[in-house]
Amino acid sequence: MNEPSIQSSRLAGVLIAMPLLVVLAFAVGQDGGVPGGQTAVPASPGGATADSNGSMIAVTGTDMTGAMVLYVIDTESKHLAVYQASAGAKSSQGIKLVAARRIGLDLELDGYNDKSEHSYKALRDMFGPAEQEDS
Repeated sequence: MNEPSIQSSRLAGVLIAMPLLVVLAFAVGQDGGVPGGQTAVPASPGGATADSNGSMIAVTGTDMTGAMVLYVIDTESKHLAVYQASAGAKSSQGIKLVAARRIGLDLELDGYNDKSEHSYKALRDMFGPAEQEDS
């Protein structure tokens, strides 16, 4: 891989992720007129949006606490970053990096914490030796 190609892919990924971060920041920074300076963020149906280019995927949503989250996946370097936007009183508003991980080896696993009826290995064994090679 050449350096200019990697830089242009990362720039394109940043161009996808930045508008989503700006939307999250704008939503967090709005004063919804709620007493106490808390922000009122209207719930969106489905609660998630996504966008991608050739090398980056960005997905927004809401976690179990109601906080807005942004997942950014670099498909070329196999990295994942998770951001959380907090609303509420002005002193607690903001965007923070929650977690980051290089996921390349995770994607090599045939299964992990898999509660499926049949494991990958069991299914592979069921289909016999002629069909064991992955395409």
